[in-house]
Amino acid sequence: MPRVLAPFPAPALRLRRVALCAALALAAACGWSGAEEEDVGGAPGAPTGLTAEAGSATSVHVMWNVTARAHAYEVYRGITKVGEVTGPRHMVDVTRLRPSTLYVFTVRARDADGRLGPPSRQVRARTPADVADDHSAPTRPSTPAGRTAGSRALQLSWSASRDDRDVVSYDIHQGAARIHSVSGDQTAAVVTGLRPGTSYAFTVRARDAAGNVSPASTTVRLTTPGTDDGRATAPTGFRATSHREDGAYHVDLSWVPPRVDGEITEYQIQLDGRAVTSLLYGGNAPRDRAAHSFYVGQVAGATHRVRVRAMLPDGIWGGFSAERTVTTGARR
Repeated sequence: MPRVLAPFPAPALRLRRVALCAALALAAACGWSGAEEEDVGGAPGAPTGLTAEAGSATSVHVMWNVTARAHAYEVYRGITKVGEVTGPRHMVDVTRLRPSTLYVFTVRARDADGRLGPPSRQVRARTPADVADDHSAPTRPSTPAGRTAGSRALQLSWSASRDDRDVVSYDIHQGAARIHSVSGDQTAAVVTGLRPGTSYAFTVRARDAAGNVSPASTTVRLTTPGTDDGRATAPTGFRATSHREDGAYHVDLSWVPPRVDGEITEYQIQLDGRAVTSLLYGGNAPRDRAAHSFYVGQVAGATHRVRVRAMLPDGIWGGFSAERTVTTGARR
């Protein structure tokens, strides 16, 4: 999933270290340092890389890094729990806040057995003053631009929007999904955690203190250099057999979902070189092993080639599994 780190140097820009994740999206980790937390068992550790930016006079956008063994995250304002998100998500908008107020936030990770880890470090964010009767959105961010920075990162920049009061924040979107918010004095960022040889599309929107949102900027489309053989994002342990039922033959598949940052809810099955089935899961997407069976005809002895791939949380197709050959009516 994409991560956004410190903005790249640019003349006349006030840049601060930022972090960004996607979402499938999506998300990755904010404030990412390049080191992955080691999974050694037990309760989850304290979330790292916590950031908080005011999104309007009454909301703050809170983000943090991926935490090993986390099944869900609890978000606290002071000692009060104000939000909870499931493991694939690493961001939340805390709303119903007071204007011109300083708030303190922490996050705790909880594993699938309900064990709660220690709190993250505290971060502070001050909401701007409220603006009465403000119904005018900022102008759209102009001249968005980007360039690749290796096979797994790219640099984004845009020109500041105008508002009759002040621009409080900018929302960055990957495709249709908002993947982060940065403060209104930032006009550049570095997106990391990308895949080699992959095309991405980003837009930016400006937001004022009243929560009015500008139209989207024009789209920045970039393709990271290099090639991606797909092995890191392909389903593994792929198996294919057939069975006969009610006078017809069916192909039975099973596989292990790829290990990626986020939940996989969509798969595409390819039969004999063409896509024939799409699987969509709701809130119970398989994590350990997925399975599916589909009709292939009434002829015994027909041989088929089959493979599967996953739609990753960042909205990009992953690599195909190994291809298997299955013959209807063959003995297992």
